[in-house]
Parts: sequence; C-alpha cells; structure tokens
Amino acid sequence: MMTSSSALTSSAFAPLPHFTRPTFLMCPPEFYDVDYVINPWMAGNLHRPSRDTAFMQWKNLYRQLQRVADVRLLHAREGSPDMVFVAHAAVVQHGLAAVSSFAHPQRQTEEGHLRKWLQDAGFLLWETPRETSFEGEGDALFDASGGHLWAAHGVRTCKHSHRHLGDAWHTRVTSLHLVDPRFYHLDLCFAPLSGGYLLYFPGAFDAASLEKIHAAYGADKRIVVSELEATQFVCNVINVGRDVLLGAVETDLAKRLMERGFDVTEMPLGEFQRGGGSAKALALRLSDSALALGDPRIESTL
Repeated sequence: MMTSSSALTSSAFAPLPHFTRPTFLMCPPEFYDVDYVINPWMAGNLHRPSRDTAFMQWKNLYRQLQRVADVRLLHAREGSPDMVFVAHAAVVQHGLAAVSSFAHPQRQTEEGHLRKWLQDAGFLLWETPRETSFEGEGDALFDASGGHLWAAHGVRTCKHSHRHLGDAWHTRVTSLHLVDPRFYHLDLCFAPLSGGYLLYFPGAFDAASLEKIHAAYGADKRIVVSELEATQFVCNVINVGRDVLLGAVETDLAKRLMERGFDVTEMPLGEFQRGGGSAKALALRLSDSALALGDPRIESTL
C-alpha cells in the first residue's frame, strides 16, 4: 500500500466493483457484546445483550434487507465485539472506500479486517490519518444524488476529517455540529431518504447546523422526529427505494413515512441499541447512493 496517508492502494488500475442492484455489507454478531463503555447507550448495559437474541434480530434484518438488496458478509472476529456495526468502519461511493480512523482504541482493531475485505473485493482505499478521527457512515452520509456529502463532528469525530472526505470524491461537504452526546454519530439523528426527504432530530444539532439543513431541505421534505423517537433510534434506518427498514418504534412514525410513499418494516433490534446502534449501523452500503436512494416512485406518489 502506498505510504501517503490519503493515497489509493496499488490496485488503482484494477477494475472497480460494479453493482446493478443496491448492495450492502453486514457482519454477523458472533462475538457481539457490550464489553466497554464508549458511548452513553453502553452505560448500564455491560454484558447485558443476549447473544442468541441478538443473532435472531440480526438474522431478521439480514433477511429483510435481502428482499430489496444484495447482501455480502464480513466474517466476525474475536476481540472486536462492535464489528457487527460495520457501517461505522467506512464510507463507500463510486468504488472508493474511505476507511475509518476510530477515536477509541477498542474499535481500532476492526479497521484492518474491513480494509482487507474491501481491498480483496476490488475497492480503492482512501486512508484516513490516525490523528483525524472519523467513523464511517456513522459520521458521513451521501444524499440520493451522490453529489453532496453531509458530515458531522462532535464528541467522536474531528471536523478536519470533512475536508479529507471531500478530497476523496472531489465533492461538496456540509459540516454539521452535533451537540447532544446521546447522538454522537450523524446516523443516529439524520437520514437522507429517497425522493429528497430527510428524517432528522433537530435537537441533536446547533443552530448553525439547523440553518444549513433547512436551507437544503424544504419544510415539505423534512420529517421531524421527536426526542422519544430519536432515542428509539428511528433515524438509524436503511432506505432502499421506497423500502425503509428500522427498529421497532412506539409512535406513528411508520404511518407518517407511509403517507409520503414509503413501505416501512419495523423489527426488534433492541439488543443492538444497547451498544449504540440499530438498522443502519448494521449494514454498510457498497453500491452508489443513487442506486439505493434514487427511486423516482417516491416522487410519483406525491
């Protein structure tokens, strides 16, 4: 591999992966547990998740995602209990993968395993300097067009990583500041959806960030969630066309989404919420965002 911190791998001239369907990567929860506390959701949940229940919940999500997308698998590794949250380990677009530089040593062991999988699969790798903390799709999300990247910084992520990501794809990056430690990742409070919609929790952002969000998404496109809904991880969703997969929620959110043309599947994912993630965190998008989010049928239902 080249020595430059942001260099592409030596496979730069090999054919890139080509996807004709939305495609995601998942990692089974073979070694999943809450072994330490690195986010507020883990506090009080040390060794509380049931591995059997977690596997059943993961397998249900895997089957539901297979209905609407192709799913590849990354082998779990002992000593990396959070590896199941594979979406935190990279951001992928146009065959290029920006690999994470985790803030906490407990998760840094995951980086090498995913790096090797991506390289073997033919992806170009964009390395993140160790001193520039960045946590994959937890921190950065493309919109449906693939031409605009939303990135957050706060307790876990360095704002300097946003320029690094923009350089990877030569794309515009909008930086958002997270101010509530419960929503330490962007994907816990912000989800670009098909049809130009946005699912988000305003309370997670500072005033300047909200101005940027409101300038990009009209009021008719913004789906605001309550604090109760946000703490049930409703923004941590997988969206493929008109399909939205999310953890079980106690409110009428599914109805509100269906009124905008989405088909919603709720499922129990509580064992993973003890560790700080839900549906989105469990699946890393490999195909371009436009392939998953650019479904014109959502617009046609308005």
